[in-house]
Amino acid sequence: MYFAALLARTEDGWEASDTELDDVETLSDLADLAREASPDEDTVLVLIEQEDAWFGVVRVDGEDDPRIYVSDATAAARSSYGEILLTDELLGREPGDDGPDLDALDLDGTEDGEDDEDDEADEDGGAAAGSAEAVPHGPVGDAQILEDLGVSEKELRSLSEDALTEIAEALGASETLETVR
Repeated sequence: MYFAALLARTEDGWEASDTELDDVETLSDLADLAREASPDEDTVLVLIEQEDAWFGVVRVDGEDDPRIYVSDATAAARSSYGEILLTDELLGREPGDDGPDLDALDLDGTEDGEDDEDDEADEDGGAAAGSAEAVPHGPVGDAQILEDLGVSEKELRSLSEDALTEIAEALGASETLETVR
C-alpha cells in the first residue's frame, strides 16, 4: 500500500494535501505537481512511502532542481513510484545506461551455439553483479535534504517504519499530515 502527500511551506506553517501519482511518469512531472501546490515558490516536500518497505522525500524549492532522498533503493526499484525517484543521476549512472554495452561484449566464438560452461557461469555472475550495481542496496540521494528544516542526516537515515510521521513531527506538521492520511 502506498501513501503520497505534499507538504507545502507557507507563511502560516505547513499545508498538506494528499496526491494521486497515477498521472506522474517522470521526476519532472512530480516536480511540476509540487510547484503547483505552492504558488509563492515556497518549499514543497513530496512524501511517498510504501508500507514497511521504503520511503522517499522529494524537495522542491521554487524553480530549483528537485532534491531526492530514498530510504531503500532496492525496494523502491521494485515500485512504479520508486522508479520515478530513482533517476540515472541519483544512481550515479549515465543516462541510457540501462542495458549491456554491446561493444564491450566478448565474442569468443561460443555465440554460434558452442557450449562453454565456464563462460556461461561468468556471464550469469556478471549479469547479477551488473544489476546489483545498477541499484545500490540501502539509502540513496541527498541525506541532508531536511537538515535546514530540523531533520539531520543521521536522523533521516535512522527513521523507523513510520518515517513520514516522524518527519512531519520534526517539521511541526504532524497534525497537518494526519488530516490527509
